[in-house]
Amino acid sequence: MYQFTKDANSILVQHGLSLTLMEHSKHTRWFISIKLLILAIFNSANANTDLPALITQLKPSVVAIALYNPTAAPRLKLLGSGFVISPGNLVVTNFHVISTPADITKNETYVVLSGHGQQPRIHSIKQTRTDARHDLALLEIDEKLPAVRLAQAAYIAEGTELAFTGYPITGVLGLYPATHRALLSAVTPIVIPADHSQALSAASIRQMRDPFLIYQLDGTAYPGNSGSMLYRQDNGEVVGIINMVLIKKSKEAVLSDPSGISYAIPVKHLHQLLEQHQP
Repeated sequence: MYQFTKDANSILVQHGLSLTLMEHSKHTRWFISIKLLILAIFNSANANTDLPALITQLKPSVVAIALYNPTAAPRLKLLGSGFVISPGNLVVTNFHVISTPADITKNETYVVLSGHGQQPRIHSIKQTRTDARHDLALLEIDEKLPAVRLAQAAYIAEGTELAFTGYPITGVLGLYPATHRALLSAVTPIVIPADHSQALSAASIRQMRDPFLIYQLDGTAYPGNSGSMLYRQDNGEVVGIINMVLIKKSKEAVLSDPSGISYAIPVKHLHQLLEQHQP
């Protein structure tokens, strides 16, 4: 208790205040309560500044995934988001973002876009590694970019405050990354119940037989957020990859009437993909 009250008093001094503990127990308890209150306000203020600082730190690692056609207008069709991991030339995104084969008859290729604004840098993809089951893809590029830090493979606790940064509605907003806050609402099986049997696809039936756990979030993601990094607000460690949104009515309504419920693949599956391809 002494050490705690000593630390509290040092904080008060830093803010132009100085309190001396009284010998009388009643006064002592009163002064300790005041210090605890100021400590809580001080810590809350620090917490509120963490996310803006993290966004500035992490934005250089945010990239976009696009389909490039040198003869088309426009030449770039933005498809989704991604982020850079160590050693700096590996980009993580969703498998579904790059799953459709590029039309080689039209000289189409998938590319990674770095930088922000109207003139992004275009990076060719040297190699692609995929995990379709967990909707993950690793894209290797020539140049090294700033990399984010991955969290450990263990699931994080429900209620953890998170954020994700990417390119929502990419075709409309362009290369201007946006950040959304999200609370980890649940760790739940990936299977989303269907209203009736006709709504079940072959893929969803396979998932029902052997589901894996994903993160359910209370943040609003949009189609362009596919592949966005999901990270902790307290330390910036990436804990997941945004991959889908719960749709209320139809795909067309996802922009005008978003559900506010999104899902992310836990980073443990990214660790597994990385281990599978280690030399």
